[in-house]
Amino acid sequence: MRLHRRALLIAGCLAPMLARAQNYPTKPVRIVTPFPPGQAMDVLPRILADRLSARWPQRAIMENKPGGVGTVGMSEVARAAPDGHTLGIGSPSTLAVNPWLLPNAPYDVARDLVPVAKLFDVAVGVLVTPSVPVRDMAGLVAWLKAKPGTQYGSAGPATMPHLVAELLAMRLGVTLTHVPYTHVPYKGSAPALADVVAGHLPLAVDTMAAAAPLAREGRLRLIAVTTAQRLASFPDVPTVAETVLPGFAAASWGGLVAPAATPMALREWIAGECAAVLREEPVAARFGELGATPAPLGPAEFGGFLARETATWGEVVKSARIQLGG
Repeated sequence: MRLHRRALLIAGCLAPMLARAQNYPTKPVRIVTPFPPGQAMDVLPRILADRLSARWPQRAIMENKPGGVGTVGMSEVARAAPDGHTLGIGSPSTLAVNPWLLPNAPYDVARDLVPVAKLFDVAVGVLVTPSVPVRDMAGLVAWLKAKPGTQYGSAGPATMPHLVAELLAMRLGVTLTHVPYTHVPYKGSAPALADVVAGHLPLAVDTMAAAAPLAREGRLRLIAVTTAQRLASFPDVPTVAETVLPGFAAASWGGLVAPAATPMALREWIAGECAAVLREEPVAARFGELGATPAPLGPAEFGGFLARETATWGEVVKSARIQLGG
């Protein structure tokens, strides 16, 4: 009887939150990405948003709010009403790295945002312009050691491709310069990759979501991927781990966050909807084509994952002395 009464009490407390989740959404849901169009954190969430729009009575609408190393978009999410109608696309840079680089940022991840769902992992690729005379990681390492300070492009300062490149350089014993041809840090993957395609830069380290089409067309030469396993969409391209750095593995990822005080029941419901979409075969196949893997986690699990990522990449930031200037 005591257990029965306790169960009834818990159910009574949860009922209003569950009802709120069941009535959601009552208006279009804004999904704010703090990155420009063309990057992984823009391309992949749009696939998800389209499928959620088909499932929900209201549309899920992607909005690009780049600027301030992700702080513009994340701040807008943090200031929104905690009713689930404004969500944000979080990434390693905005959630796990910025706390180390921006102590006075206009938002605090722990205070102003709460995890909703981890969505996907994204492979990072090592790519060269076709005129560079290397075709594998061993050749690239030798070439870089002969050309210390070689410039490379990435999605921008303190993004995951930037951190992965610096981690690779540290482990390989080479020196790279994260300063693009224009001497102004790139604001997104598209301009960085365009400069490598044009031959203005010899090397890029970027997400496969952005680089896969260029690699498939032969406009960039994909040397290796940084994930633990090869990509199904590029089965002949080896991993860094199986070539020059055994055990090396690093990937970008994306997830949904919401304003603080967004109810847990609502966050769990949204996470369940996202997981259902990510299990759809066409969605998983499309993600695979873009070098990404569905990796759904609920709010609690995503929160634990985020804590571990924050500690890991904080060490890289300090060891590599990464700054937002380049």
